[in-house]
Amino acid sequence: MLRTDEDGREILLYYIKQGESCIMSFLGGIHQDTSKVKAIAEEDSEILFIPIHAVGMLLKEYPEWLEYIFSLYHKRFEELLDVVNAVTFKKMDQRLIDFLNKKVEITKSNVLSITHEQIASELGTARVVVSRLLKQLEEMGSVKLGRNNITVM
Repeated sequence: MLRTDEDGREILLYYIKQGESCIMSFLGGIHQDTSKVKAIAEEDSEILFIPIHAVGMLLKEYPEWLEYIFSLYHKRFEELLDVVNAVTFKKMDQRLIDFLNKKVEITKSNVLSITHEQIASELGTARVVVSRLLKQLEEMGSVKLGRNNITVM
């Protein structure tokens, strides 16, 4: 999930994996409000839409649904705290390394098909900053840069 500011800059908030949901979209629907975040599918995905009028019934008839919502809310809140901590306390080089490692974990591949511009957008920084830091990581032997891909060593 990404958050976009009024100038069009974006920052990655968290990833949604199989079997998960976006709590912000869920809460926005319940309160009949537009979601403040957006999602971009990085691979083929199937999405289940639940009509808002059915949510109340689901919560009453299936208490495990309420447990799912609360556990998801807890998980997303923890992830957002991680983002706040990273932006506040970590230097961009460490944020970039963490980002690349998370991408490797999620994609289950050490070859990432991603541009410097995409990384910059997700980290909320400039492309030139990402390019400079990736070049330093390549010189250290941590990554290998290719055209629109990065191999994490």
